[in-house]
Amino acid sequence: MLKYLKKYWIFCLLAPLFMFGEVAMDLIQPDMMADIVDNGVLKSDMNLIITVGIRMILFVMLGGFCGVMCGVFANIAAQGFGNDLRKDLFSRIMSLSFQQTDKISTGSLVTRLTNDVTQVQNMVMMAIRGFVRNTVMFVGGIIMLYRQSPKFAVIAACGLPFVVLFVTFFLKKASPLFAVVQKKLDGINNVMQEDVAGARVVKAYVKEEHELKRFDAANEALCTENLRVQTLLAFMGPCMNIVLNLCIVAVILVGGLTVKGGGDMTPGNIMAAITYLSQILHGITFMANIFQTFTRAKASADRINEVLNSPEVIKDGEGATAAAGAASKENTAAGTAIRRAIANTDRKGEIEFRNVSFAYPESAGDSVLENISFTVKQGETLAIIGATGSGKSSLVNLIPRFYDATEGAVLVDGKNVKDYKLKELRDKISIVLQRAELYSRSIEANIRWGKDDATPWKIKEAATTAQADDFICASKYGYHTLVTEGGHSLSGGQKQRISIARAVLKEHEILNFDDSTSALDLKTEAMLYEALRNECPDTTKIIIAQRIASVKGADKIAVLDNGRIAALGTHEELLKESEIYQDIYRSQMKEGGQE
Repeated sequence: MLKYLKKYWIFCLLAPLFMFGEVAMDLIQPDMMADIVDNGVLKSDMNLIITVGIRMILFVMLGGFCGVMCGVFANIAAQGFGNDLRKDLFSRIMSLSFQQTDKISTGSLVTRLTNDVTQVQNMVMMAIRGFVRNTVMFVGGIIMLYRQSPKFAVIAACGLPFVVLFVTFFLKKASPLFAVVQKKLDGINNVMQEDVAGARVVKAYVKEEHELKRFDAANEALCTENLRVQTLLAFMGPCMNIVLNLCIVAVILVGGLTVKGGGDMTPGNIMAAITYLSQILHGITFMANIFQTFTRAKASADRINEVLNSPEVIKDGEGATAAAGAASKENTAAGTAIRRAIANTDRKGEIEFRNVSFAYPESAGDSVLENISFTVKQGETLAIIGATGSGKSSLVNLIPRFYDATEGAVLVDGKNVKDYKLKELRDKISIVLQRAELYSRSIEANIRWGKDDATPWKIKEAATTAQADDFICASKYGYHTLVTEGGHSLSGGQKQRISIARAVLKEHEILNFDDSTSALDLKTEAMLYEALRNECPDTTKIIIAQRIASVKGADKIAVLDNGRIAALGTHEELLKESEIYQDIYRSQMKEGGQE
């Protein structure tokens, strides 16, 4: 993922340069202190103490300036890196197929987009700032320590292998545990996401205590794994300090014996040596923390790369022309005209299924649809009815390529959907899903999703067609009424009608209703379908419904039974020929229903 740092290379270069200046100032300080002790304090030279003291203050200020600039540049690089990575990861998540998002949980994707990116971002900061600082501090400290006395350098060299051994041992043990910690964090996010989204169900069934226990279990699992890691790493600090203090004792012992024996060593040299040794070994200790951050970040980076490098399951087709692709990319009125001109106008909105079979990727080969064949001409309405689980939604999901057919071919305008660019194909289709998905913004903004540049008049026109204009205008703020998260401030029927208005507003050749009028009363539903026939006569419509009253006006009705088309015809034909349709009709129309 280092490619994300390329655009910030200048900051990645400047930060270490300023850090080098800060460390240089830190390394000069002990040598100057030795000069004050040996030539100032011991010789009672107050002028030297003041002169060197002022110089030390100036060097400290210069080092502080370098440290601030290093921090600024390192943060610019790290934050820019995190920003770009997070945007690319979100973009990749948005492009994942349903098959892939079904496999990776929502909670896990949230964790990867937030916590995992933060871990990698912290690693970048550590690499630019901490790693450079401690590397320079280690090398410079050894050199300065050697200048005080080669004996001190030998002491540091004797302690160094033990430090490296401790760091290697503890980080090797901790490395696999970080991946486990991130998975446990996924579990927390999964529970949170499910309980927040399903809060009404939880309260309705008085399951707050049950969900609290479920959350406690996930939280306890995360806490346990974190404690395992931190307990292991807690031993590393004391072990490092033991080595550090033993080295300091050795320096004092060797220095004291040398001074006592009349050697060329001074008290100032010993003080400077202790300081340099502390800087070196503390730097190594800090390096251990950096490697700990790197180890944790690697676990997060692997999880991020799993998403970024995931193969495209639903790929763009090769059959779309360059002109159509360019027009689609520009998303202009001229582009739309070119795209439509390229399409076969005689078959615009035509849908054909040729011997289509389908099984979900994780279903061990069990077919949901088998040998489906039918054709819907431009402007026709096909209704699909059948028992729950018969494959109705799975069938319509093959048209915009939410999934790909296992066998056979799905054609739109006479061309296999696999030959389209995904954007070109989905631009032809408006979909109203079973669950009305609304966003926490105004009603107008929710409808405008269908077409960004729609005028207020067009939005009102679409809402009128969807039978939503009356209740919208009756509210205090009209189309500017804010919708709460998930649309919970609206009734089920209101949410469905706003979703329908959004679909109607979009320029489309095909309109799919996936059981999206279930919350409407029969009168409102009948008015909706009448308005659609008048306002969208050339639009091909596919309607999935459970009620006979919803489908009887369609040009064709397909009766699905266990993934197969058991019958296909008009309402009158099916009443005569299809036993399944007759059973549905009798249960709804004769037993308390109405024609």
